[in-house]
Amino acid sequence: MKRCEATPFFISLMLLELVVSWILKGKAPGRLDDALTSMSAGILSRLPSLFSRSIELTTYIYIWENYRLIILPWDSPWTWYLTFLGVDFGYYWFHRMAHEVNIMWAGHQTHHSSEDYNLSTALRQSVFQIYTSWIFYSPLALFIPPSVYAVHLQFNLLYQFWIHTEIINNLGPLELILNTPSHHRVHHGRNRYCIDKNYAGVLIIWDRIFGTFEAENEKVVYGLTHPINTFEPFMVQFHHLVYIWTTFWATPGFFNKFSVLFKGPGWSPGKPRLGLSEEIPEVTGKEVPFSSSVSHLLRIYAVVQFALTLAFYEETFADKAGLSQVTLLLRVCFVILTLTSIGFLLDQRPKAAVLETFHCLVFLMLCRFGHLKPFTPSLSFALEIFYSICIAFWGVRSIKQLASGPWK
Repeated sequence: MKRCEATPFFISLMLLELVVSWILKGKAPGRLDDALTSMSAGILSRLPSLFSRSIELTTYIYIWENYRLIILPWDSPWTWYLTFLGVDFGYYWFHRMAHEVNIMWAGHQTHHSSEDYNLSTALRQSVFQIYTSWIFYSPLALFIPPSVYAVHLQFNLLYQFWIHTEIINNLGPLELILNTPSHHRVHHGRNRYCIDKNYAGVLIIWDRIFGTFEAENEKVVYGLTHPINTFEPFMVQFHHLVYIWTTFWATPGFFNKFSVLFKGPGWSPGKPRLGLSEEIPEVTGKEVPFSSSVSHLLRIYAVVQFALTLAFYEETFADKAGLSQVTLLLRVCFVILTLTSIGFLLDQRPKAAVLETFHCLVFLMLCRFGHLKPFTPSLSFALEIFYSICIAFWGVRSIKQLASGPWK
């Protein structure tokens, strides 16, 4: 599925989830600030692919072309069945290691940092997780054609989108075989009984076989065991890497430093490989997710800015073959700047007004020099007026902030 096709598909299902949740539960399935942060993480995770091919496919093709042992016929049903099982088995072990190896958890924790559980959470992906996941699929390249592998890899990931929801309960006999919303809710929980459970992609049988299965029973509280309390995208992506860096240098001894990287996130000298379960903070069920306290008007403004950036992001992927490397780089920087500024606004950071003023100025400059183009010529003037007003508004706020202290 191409990116320009996938995004409307994801958004349509998120809107459907919103409607169904209002009908069934009388409330939204999550919070706007959290959903924007999740979608921002999804956008950031895809930006590197504008400059290079997927490492999962390039490494696979290299192994296939140079080291394959046999060639299974691409048009045989048995090849497709075997690939389905092989990709799902590889995903189970990648996912498990992403929880049990600290340096891999530094990437995967991004996906778990949401304190809501809805379809937008599925899009909260890591920028650098893909640089380790390919290892677990590479043995398939010894006999599975790349085209068949690529189809199943995409299917495996797309399947996991719909299981990020609370509006679907128990699915009866299917719970015995498939990874379902109920099983995956457990995986996203920070309750002690949820930690390091239910790693499945499509088939839950791998968890049942390898002893990592846990059924949903008590109320699941979502998020990291130590919440990060921010909507700023760089913190969401990289805060655990910073923690590993400081812990690595603070820990004495070569083997202990090695263990900081390759043992579990809860490990420290003298503890088991995965740490002590009793050190995981207990949940009461009364936890209140971290939320932004900004006004409704500012939330609407954040949504408008995100929607415009999403449109430019989609247009960039659609037109990347015809864009210069300079334009690509400037557009990527603009997308990152926009998402960071939205995060600053939602977090009410002291320099949020200054950064948003700069963001709006950059937009007008990129349009003026032809690196950003409105979707239709008729929108060009309207966007110029809109961003000029934004510059005036945020510029005044910036001046007041600099004169009187942090912006509130």
